[in-house]
Amino acid sequence: MHAIRHHAFGPADVLHLEQLPDLDPAPGQLRIAVEAAGVHLLDTSIRSGEAFGLGEPPELPVIPGREVAGVVDRVGTGVDESWRGRRVVAHLGFAGGGYADQAVVDATRAYPLPDHLDTPTAVATIGTGRTAAAILEFAGIGADDVVAVTSAAGGLGVLLLQGVRNAGAAAIGVAGGPDKVALAAEHGADPALDRRTPDWADRVGALTVVLDGVGGEVGQALYDRLVSGGRLVRYGWASGVQNAYDDPERPVVDVLGPPIMSRLAEFERSALDAAADGSRLPYVGSVFRLADAAAAHRALEDGVSVGKVVLLVDRPAR
Repeated sequence: MHAIRHHAFGPADVLHLEQLPDLDPAPGQLRIAVEAAGVHLLDTSIRSGEAFGLGEPPELPVIPGREVAGVVDRVGTGVDESWRGRRVVAHLGFAGGGYADQAVVDATRAYPLPDHLDTPTAVATIGTGRTAAAILEFAGIGADDVVAVTSAAGGLGVLLLQGVRNAGAAAIGVAGGPDKVALAAEHGADPALDRRTPDWADRVGALTVVLDGVGGEVGQALYDRLVSGGRLVRYGWASGVQNAYDDPERPVVDVLGPPIMSRLAEFERSALDAAADGSRLPYVGSVFRLADAAAAHRALEDGVSVGKVVLLVDRPAR
């Protein structure tokens, strides 16, 4: 098989396409001929060796990536042969292995895809979509809320905007640059604000909910506009600054980690159902070939990607 690996932590250039032995599914597993693989900002911090999320530092060399979609081409013992030839999507967990043209996963962790859901969209749904489903549930948004969404043109931000509007609430999107602001507006932000302009925060009125994965100055500015009884739902701090908030009248709800770990399958099913019926549909805006994984990482790190970042796999001739 062909896979992206890195043998050391460092910049994007440590990612290389290599040829490796084919994978064989263990008992209870499926092998997926991968067509699309998801890319996360977390992948870039793991690759650099700076942060590892909720997992442990991987043993090198490692194949990054945890979200794959494609066609089942082999099954292990104990797995029904009816899986063979089915289009599926799966989250591989912390072990990784997604940046490759083959992946193996327990059959219990694979989801069949409806015909109308393509594999890049499915990949965006199984990871980013499940996170959005969890955030929206813990946020408890109602029709009377005024909600600000940070990184509103990213893969997660686009889904959150849709969820806010589905609840009947007002959605304010914060993004960086005119193109991203326009994308946030297309997905329901009104207004969509450019955080790169000096007066963007002055255009934000009273808020009841902030959905924040950025932290830093952006997160603080939005928190300062929360009314008493409002809440900030935090799912990261991409700025590198984890703000400390201490107003009990404006609590912080931390979503990632223990609150959702025991319910991942539930949130995955919820996300896939929402994508299938179109009520919360991911936007895949940045697509790269598998061999160009380093460029995909640079796009995320430089803040130039939009929507979900996905790698497409060129199927090798066999």
